[in-house]
Amino acid sequence: MATIFSPSALLSPSSSSTTSTTPPKPPPLTKPPSNSPVTLTKPQLTIPASKPPPTTLTLTLTTAAVAAILSTTPPSLADSPTTYNIYYGTAASAANYGGYGGNSSKKESAEYIYEVPNGWKERLVSKVEKGTNGTDSEFYNPKKKSEKEYLTFLSGFPQLAPKDVVLNNLALSDVDLQDLIASADGVVSEEKKDEKGQVYYVYEVDGAGAHSLISVTCAKNKLYAHFVNAPTPEWNRDQDTLRHIHESFKTVGSF
Repeated sequence: MATIFSPSALLSPSSSSTTSTTPPKPPPLTKPPSNSPVTLTKPQLTIPASKPPPTTLTLTLTTAAVAAILSTTPPSLADSPTTYNIYYGTAASAANYGGYGGNSSKKESAEYIYEVPNGWKERLVSKVEKGTNGTDSEFYNPKKKSEKEYLTFLSGFPQLAPKDVVLNNLALSDVDLQDLIASADGVVSEEKKDEKGQVYYVYEVDGAGAHSLISVTCAKNKLYAHFVNAPTPEWNRDQDTLRHIHESFKTVGSF
């Protein structure tokens, strides 16, 4: 006879082959005694990693850059282009010295002109000096007074003598020129003519401690001699400026 199983019997706990496991409960928190110290843990801060120390190459480049900045020379006023002012000379005799007023009236009665670097100062020529050696005008560099230009003139010269004779005659009335020629390593002289055919003698004296450029011409029965002098250090530094003012000299007016 067949046996009939009830479905309820299969689902009965007593006959189930599956075992049910209950998860363990966490241990109960134990409250510390009231007299026990409580330790609080501080939150940890995350510190970013520091940059690696500079390498030798970085330090070398940085040092070189700083040195370049410190060694850079600021622009100097001496390096700026030189500007000039025109001086109008009258070559007046000692008896008429000071009778021509300011430079504006000198322009109309001028017998010669030359250029003066901006910033140079004029030395007032005394009446006695004008009468003895014929000095008519003089300008100098205030930073070095021996760097200067000046003009002398002598009456009674309708024309130029030979070049060596003219230079020797100029030295007779100028002790400094005598000494410069005596100590010179060389004296160069040449003859030039301007656009009107007027003759100029040009001298360059290279002395032991100084340099001189001289330009001489005759006009209006007068001999004009323009000098540009400088000690050797100033000559080496300002040679272009000194040659410029030397070449700027010329006589003017009708002859």
